[in-house]
Parts: sequence; structure tokens; C-alpha cells
Amino acid sequence: MKIFKQLPLTMAVIAALCPISVFAQGATQTTQELITPEQLNKIVAQAVEKALAERQEKIDSALVKKKNIDIVDTSAIKPSPETEIPYGLKFNAYARYGAHFQAGDQKYIGVDGSYNGSSAIGRLGNEGNGGEFQLSKAFKGSNGALWDVVVMLDHWGDEVNLKKAYAGVTNLFESQPNAYLWAGRDFHQRPQQGINDYFWMTHDGQGAGIKNLDLGVLQLDAAAVGSVQSCSPQVVADQTNPSRITCTGGSGTGDSGHYALTSKIHGVKMGPIDFELYTNYGFDSKAIESEEKLKAWQTAVVLSHKGTNIENKWVTRYSDNSDNSVYNKTSDLRTVYTSLEGTYKFTPQTSVTYLAAFHDYDRSNHNEDNRRNYGVIVRPMHFWNDVHSTWLEAGYQRVDYDTGGDNKGWKLTLSQNISIDMGADFRPMLRFYVTGGEVDNKHTATTTDTEDTRLDSFNIGAMWEAWF
Repeated sequence: MKIFKQLPLTMAVIAALCPISVFAQGATQTTQELITPEQLNKIVAQAVEKALAERQEKIDSALVKKKNIDIVDTSAIKPSPETEIPYGLKFNAYARYGAHFQAGDQKYIGVDGSYNGSSAIGRLGNEGNGGEFQLSKAFKGSNGALWDVVVMLDHWGDEVNLKKAYAGVTNLFESQPNAYLWAGRDFHQRPQQGINDYFWMTHDGQGAGIKNLDLGVLQLDAAAVGSVQSCSPQVVADQTNPSRITCTGGSGTGDSGHYALTSKIHGVKMGPIDFELYTNYGFDSKAIESEEKLKAWQTAVVLSHKGTNIENKWVTRYSDNSDNSVYNKTSDLRTVYTSLEGTYKFTPQTSVTYLAAFHDYDRSNHNEDNRRNYGVIVRPMHFWNDVHSTWLEAGYQRVDYDTGGDNKGWKLTLSQNISIDMGADFRPMLRFYVTGGEVDNKHTATTTDTEDTRLDSFNIGAMWEAWF
């Protein structure tokens, strides 16, 4: 009798937790035969376990439908329809900071009149401090569209600037699942050469565009962008950053009045060669005084090849009324830049990186500015093991002026490095280096009545460099 007195309460608990079908099964068995306490406990345990499992499954399903938003790193590769969206907020950065002791005439070795990079004579042991710090997250909508939001701050001078603040979406159009539509402020069209730290094309700013538009045999990127207000491009002539075209002063939030229509064709294979074509057009709005308004355009071809032990890239760029950016216009200016850069691996531990570049700067009505820049950089590297490596970089540069005379120089850097892994795609690296060189600015001396044309340099430094 004790068992039957407890049965209604037991069945009520089961009914509260279990589906009707489970209850019915247990009730039928109970009415057909007299059950023992062991059998009753077994029925209760099975029913409760099944009910709890089904209940948790419903809760998980409801949470997924309610949440339907995840976070993913989209800093390096734009999300695609196949992108898996893990949970988490992603931090990315590139930075280098350290001490650089000057024991000679130049803190950073540079030849006057060079326009192709802040370290056109060689980057190793010849660059200043700074960094770029980025946060990004992505959202996946119920319709399958993948969104991302990116914000970046940089520190390359006395000020911290907002360099990125944009949003984008892919898998939005059924016919173009890989097309990426974006709007906001971004690093835009800035292909870079690493060994001389040169952006041979740059149109950072704010606007909108589309990337990876599939046209069958090729893919197209296109955008309309404007340079940021109060950003004053100029050539920095001091010793802290020689011959670099940069932006100085605080940046506003509006457009400066200089605009660009940019395009890039990519995804084209010509046998073993990858082909890319850039075409850009620059113009001004009424925010620019009418007498200062100019138009500019540029085009560039990039041919790349990658083999088992070798990588090469050949760049050729022509610009009219501009140099590496159609934002920055100069009347009667025609420039040509061409370079060959690459890496050859002798063994998995030993390799050499190299670059040869030519830059022709020609203003038809201003012969005093006309010049041709020749540069060669070679950097052999040997990794003793996964942690320790030794690099040696040699660079030579000559700037030859139409009006007579030239400026030239050389640089040699020996660097001992400690890194996390020889083949890692990210790099925390400790670098200890010594740099020597000599620059002879003969042409500069003839135009400025400077008696001391020869500058000798000897610098010692230690720095941390990382990207992740």
C-alpha cells in the first residue's frame, strides 16, 4: 500500500517534467501489473533523464535563435559565406618600439630628394617607432549575411589618430556571394613594399566601395573615397623621418575636398603569372579654391610569380599630375615608378630578400625638380634555429637631377634577432642591430650653399617589432 500511496505524487512529478508520451507509457505499465519499487525507480530515472535532455535541447535552440550574432576576426581576410563565426572579440596590431642611439651625422640614413619610401636606402635598423592597434568583430545575420565592424588607432607621432572606422557586409547578394560592400574610413588601396617601407599607391580616407565583384574571368574592386580634412601631405625633411611623404597635423572628421575614384582588377592568371591592374582618377570639389583645382590619374600593372623556392613581383606605375596618390596633385608632373622585389630560399633556414627600384619624377616646366632615383637593397637572412637568426642588409641609392649633380648614399645593417618561430605568420621579434652608412648630397649643397655635403652615420639600437 505504501507504494500505491506514493505513486500519485511520483507520477505528478514525472508529468511535470516529461512529455505526455513518456507518462502514458509509464501509466500503462503500472495499470497492467503491479510494479516493484526497483522498477518504479528505474521508470522515474529514465523519464527524468529523457525529459531533462529534451528540455535542454529546446533551451539551446531558443538561445541560438535569440542570439544569432557571433564575433570573428576580419582584420586580415574579409568574411566569406564559408566563414565560421567563433565567439570572441579580436585584437590585431602592428608595432615597433625601441632605443636608437645616434653616434654620427644622421639618426636615420636617407638621401635627399628620394620620394620612394621612408627607408628607400633600406629599412632594417633605419626606421622609427610607432604602431597601429585594431579591434574588430563580425555579426552573422539570420539571412546568412556576414557583417564586420573595424576600428583602428595609430601612433606614429605626437598624436593618436583614428585611421579606421568602417562596416562591411558579404554574402549579401545571391548572385555575388563573395562580393564585399563597405563604407566608412579605412586604409584604402595602399600596396606596400616591405624592404623599403614604401606605399607605391595610397588612398586612405573615407567613402564606400565594393571588393571581389566576380566578373567571370576576373574580380573587380571599385570605390569612391575622399581624403580626410586637415591632413596636410608634405615631404618631411628632418632627420627623424627623411624624405617621407606623410600627413602631419590633426585630422578632422570631414572630407578635405580631394577625392578619388579607384579600381583594381585581380584574380587573373596568365599561366604561372598573377596579373593585377590599378586605375585611379583624382578630382576636387568646390571646397578647393578654383585656381587650385586639378585633376590627376594613374595606372599600375603588377605581375607576380611564386615558385617552390622563389617569389617575385614586378610593379610598374604611371601617374599624371600626381605621384603615388591622386589626392596629392602637382601641375605638369609626370612620374614613373617600377620595381622588382622578391625572395629566394636557398634552404629552409637561409634566404635572401631583394628589391631594385627606379623612380622618374618629371615636371616639364620646373627643371629644377626633375630627378631620377635608382635604388638597390639586398637582405640575406639565416635562421640558426627556430628562435635565433642573423640578418645583413645592404642598400645603395642615387638621386640624379636634370640640372646637374646628384645625391647618393649607402647603408649597411647587421641585426641579431630573437623570434617566436622561424616560419610564423605573426611576429614578436627582439632585434639588436648596428647600422653604418654614408650620404653625399652634392646637389643639395649646390642649391643651398651647404659646405658639408658628406654625412657619415653610425647607429646602435634595440627594438621590439610585432604583428599579430
